[in-house]
Amino acid sequence: TSLCFARLFSPNNNKPRKMHSVTNRSNHLLSYTLTVMAVVTGACALSTRFLHYERPARVFGRRVELHNIPNFTTDQAVNDFATVKFDVKVDLRSVFNWNVKQLFVYLTAEYATDDNVFNQVVVWDEIIERGDDAVLDLKNVASEYFFWDDGSGLRNRNVTFYLSWNVIPVAGAILDVASPLTNRFLFPNAYHRVVTK
Repeated sequence: TSLCFARLFSPNNNKPRKMHSVTNRSNHLLSYTLTVMAVVTGACALSTRFLHYERPARVFGRRVELHNIPNFTTDQAVNDFATVKFDVKVDLRSVFNWNVKQLFVYLTAEYATDDNVFNQVVVWDEIIERGDDAVLDLKNVASEYFFWDDGSGLRNRNVTFYLSWNVIPVAGAILDVASPLTNRFLFPNAYHRVVTK
C-alpha cells in the first residue's frame, strides 16, 4: 500500500512543463523586445545629452510701471506690483535636433531686496514645437504673469532679466538651459499708482 501511495504522489507522475508553449514564447519575446527598446532608447538619449544647447538671447527693456497695491492673489497685503514691456531676440533653430521634441522658453526676473536676498519671478513664456519658427524677434511684449514682490522693495532696484529654455527630448531627461546674456532694468524710484487697503 505504501508503495502505491509513493508512486501515486511521485513527482515523476506530474505532467511535464511545456517549455515551448505559446505563452512562454510570447513572454520571452516581449522581455527581449522591451530590453532592446530600453537599450536603444538609452543610446538615443546619450547621443544628444552632451550637445551644446546654449544660445545668446537678447532682452531689451521697453517700459516698467511700478504700483504699490493690495495683493489680491494672497492676503491683500499692500505689495509692489510691476508691469514690464520688453523685446526678445534669439535664434533657437540650431537647438533642435532629431531628439528634441519641443522647447519651453521663459523669461525670468531676478533681483534682491532688503527683505529677501534672492528673488526670482517668471514673467513670460512660450512653447516652440519642432517645425515651428524657432526665431523669436518680439517687440514690445507685455509681461504675461503677475510680477509681485513680497513687500515694497522694487523701487529704484536693479532687476536682471534673462531668457531660459527647457529642452524637452523624445528620449531622455529634460534639460534646463539659460542664455549667457542678461539685461538689467532699473526700476522707477516712484510709484505709478498707490492703492491702500
